[in-house]
This record gives sequence, C-alpha cells and structure tokens, in this order.
Amino acid sequence: MLPPLMLRPGSALKTWLLLQALVWVGADNAWAQTAQGPLILQMSPRLQEQIAPQARASQPLFLSGERVSGRADLETVLEGGAELRRGDIVIRADRLEYYQPDDQAKARGNVRINRAGNVYEGPLLEFKLDASEGFFLMPSYRFLLNGAHGQADRVDFLDEHRAVITNATYTTCRRLPGPSWMPDWILRAASINIDNEEDVGVAQGALLSFMGLPILPVPYLSFPLSDKRKSGVLPPTIGFDSTNGVELIAPYYWDIAPNRDAKLVPTLMSKRGVDLGAEFRFLESNYSGGLRGSYMPGDLLRNSDRWSFGGNYQGQVNTGLAAIGNLGLNLSVNRVSDDNYWRDFVRENTSLTQRLLANDATLSWARGNFSTSLRALKWQTLQDIDAPIVPPYDRLPQLTARYAQSSVVSLGGIDYSLDGDHTQFQSDSSRTLQPNARRSFALGQISRSWIAPMGYVTPKLQVHAATYEFDAPLANGERSTSRVVPTFSLDSGLVFERQASYFGRNFLQTLEPRLFYVATPYRDQSLLPNYDSGANDFNFASI
Repeated sequence: MLPPLMLRPGSALKTWLLLQALVWVGADNAWAQTAQGPLILQMSPRLQEQIAPQARASQPLFLSGERVSGRADLETVLEGGAELRRGDIVIRADRLEYYQPDDQAKARGNVRINRAGNVYEGPLLEFKLDASEGFFLMPSYRFLLNGAHGQADRVDFLDEHRAVITNATYTTCRRLPGPSWMPDWILRAASINIDNEEDVGVAQGALLSFMGLPILPVPYLSFPLSDKRKSGVLPPTIGFDSTNGVELIAPYYWDIAPNRDAKLVPTLMSKRGVDLGAEFRFLESNYSGGLRGSYMPGDLLRNSDRWSFGGNYQGQVNTGLAAIGNLGLNLSVNRVSDDNYWRDFVRENTSLTQRLLANDATLSWARGNFSTSLRALKWQTLQDIDAPIVPPYDRLPQLTARYAQSSVVSLGGIDYSLDGDHTQFQSDSSRTLQPNARRSFALGQISRSWIAPMGYVTPKLQVHAATYEFDAPLANGERSTSRVVPTFSLDSGLVFERQASYFGRNFLQTLEPRLFYVATPYRDQSLLPNYDSGANDFNFASI
C-alpha cells in the first residue's frame, strides 16, 4: 500500500498537476505517441449540452485543492479551495472527501454543486457521482432553464433528473441586489418534487404569496420547470361588479400537441349564471389559426341564451394546377348573440368600445409582377339606443388587381404600375344617409428617375379614374357618375458633401436641398359619397 500523499500549503505544485502526472506515467501508449510526434486535436461535430449517465461513469475525475491527503484506491481528502469535476458535475467546498469504493463525495463549508447548470449552495453535501444520489442541507438553489431560485431545509437527490426539496421557497422573479430584496411573488411549500426529465415540479402543502401578502393556499400544485408548455389548471380570477355580481373564472390549459393547444374557460357569475368558454389554436407549416367561443344558457338578467364566436385562419390552398400554384386564404369571423353583449361581457372584448365586429374573408393570388385578391367583408354593428353609431360599409364583394414593373434605376429604366378595384358597398342607408353603390376605379402611374452622385430628378405622372353606380339617386338626381383626376409631380434634390472638423473631431458634413412639385387639377367631388373612411374609434391610437 502506498503511503498517504501530502502537499504543504507552500508547495508550488498543484494537486491536479500531480494527479495528471501519475496518469501520464502509467499511460505507456500515450507516452509513445508523444515521443513520435505532437498530438493533433480532432474537431467534434457538435457539443453536447447533456451527458448520458453511461458516458459520465467513464469520464475522468479531476480533483484539486490547496492540501490533499488520502490512500490510493480508497479515499482522497482535499482542503482549502477544494474542487471535484466529472463531466457536467462540479463540486466546490472548503473541505471535500472522495471515497472511491462508494464513488461518494462529502463536502463541508461553503459547498457549491453545479449539476448541468442547476446550482445548489449550502454548508453540507453528500453525493454519489455515478448514481446522482445524495442530500444537501440548508441549501439555496437556482435552476438553469427558467431562472427559478429559492431556499430549503434539505434537498434529496434521487437520481440524475429527480430531487425532493423540503420546506422550500420557489420563485422565478429575477434576483435584485440588496439584502432586503423580496420577490413580487413566492411559493412556499412543505415539499417540492423536481423532475427535470419531464420539466415538471410538484408542490405539496403550498402557499402562494404576492408582494408579501398570502393570497392562495394550495394543497397540491403542479408547474413547469422551463418554458415548455404543460396541461393544468391556470390561476383563477375573482372579480366583482354591480351588474354581474361575483365572478369566478377557473381556466384550464390543455397542451394537445407541440403545434396545438386549447383552453377551457368556465366562468361563474352570481347574478347571471355560468358562461362556458373555450379557445383552440393550431399551427402547421402552411397554415395557422384559432377558434374561440362561449355560451351562457339562460342568462338570468336578460332571460335569453348568450353566445359569442370568433375564429381566424391564415394559410395557403394548393389548387393542384401548376399554372396557378397556391392561393392565399385569410379568414376572420366575429359574431355575438345580441347588441348588449359588448356591455355585459367586458372581459371578452379586446377594445374599449368593441361594437364593430368584422367578418372578413380574402382569397389572394400572385405571380411575378401581378397580384389579385377577392374579398368579402361584413360588419356586425352592436347598436345602442342611447348612443347609436354609423355602421361601416360591407364590401360584398371587393375585387382588386395590381401590376407593377420596377426597372433598375441606374440603367435609366421606367417604373410603372396599374391598380384596379371593383367593390359593392352595402349598409343601412337610413343610418349612413347616403346610397349604397358599386364603384370601380383604376390608378395608373409611370415615373422615371435620373440619379447621379450630385443629385436626382424623378418626374411622375398619375391618373386616378373612378365610376359609381348608385342604388338610389344623389341629391342632384344622378344614379351614376364618374371622375378622372390626373396628377403630375416632379421630385428633385441635390447632395453637397464636405469634410469638416468640430470640437477636435472630424465629420462628413452633408447638405441635401430638395424641390418637390405636385400639380393636381381641381375636380368638384362634393356630391360623391364617402365609402372608405369613418370616425375614429376610441382607442389608444386616437388618444
């Protein structure tokens, strides 16, 4: 048996150098290779974020410290800046004992263990490296994937992925400097079971606190340990108002698949009844969308059934014809049961005054410089007797087309485009005070640019022509009309540059004067109805 190895604190040799020297003396093959020539490092095709358990056992063990003692093949004792490394496990402590027959490490004093990014710190640790079993007393911890952290009385490591934390705190609030810092919300639990393989944590005997105020005792709570989605009950919402009474919302999230999920939202209103809501989302390579809806059977205040429905879809439709290719399809549907829905169910509205619900379908196609679309837009206007609003015009249908050709400006090319639009406008004439109509317009423009280092000149000619056919005569008795409005513009500019120096620094000073001239002849269009614009809704943009 070899005598114990001892290193004095003043020794210039480091423990890890001594250990590696012993390895090299016994490695005859490696020594022969170095005698023949230098070793060449081989590139790895990729870095492994996690090391398999079977590979960890075959990896070398590195020990370092200011003082080392021990018996060969039995134990090694490290003191002063002790460190143990094997694969993705790193243990640091004031004193560290490693027992080779049991593959067990015992660490005391300022202990820190890093297990593949999950860090635990405390006074005492006993840990078996290959089995990933052991315990940690009075640790503080931090998880890598979600940044969660906390403190506990004890952590028991069951295996590589699972652990049990006793009398623990848990929060994902970012740690701020200062000894008096407290997280906005914190979960205290009698025990927390950690499963890093499933990315799930389970707390038992838990109490959720917000801003230092206990708000929700939970006997059993399951939560994700990363940004990975997880099925389960979401935090409930409790509210009260004079109309609906007490409201209790208890949503449930369903993780159906990586590209599909759903949410069930039952809502209890003490003065109205039960509102059953649900939402479903899907995402595919060439289409995506979602559906949402709610139904309240027998509203106690309105004496009727209440419902809402909404959905959206964006995707491509394969026609199977090579000459046509794919068509773009966009759908948006929004409907409610009655005019008072926006007032009674405020939580479902996405706008401060959601009284205009758009139902829109657009089919589009593009090939090269040409594009076209067919659209149908119909509004559901929720009217209020005390505050009626002017409903917008439905577009049933709207057909648009565009051709645009852009040449390389540096070669003196010509840019031109042609836009066409045919729309049938429909609405309640008694509220809009103007007749419904069919409108066709064309917008053509052509321009050419001359660009040089010293400046540019771009003349442009544009013609806007439109025709109207009305369902009822205008104030002058006409049932159809048309107008043509040409526009000529000339855009020009110069560029002056010079080197300048200000406050001891060099600058490139530029001066770019511009002259822009536009000429449009006057056309009296005061009798033409306005179909494309209306009063702004009350929202953040209008504020």
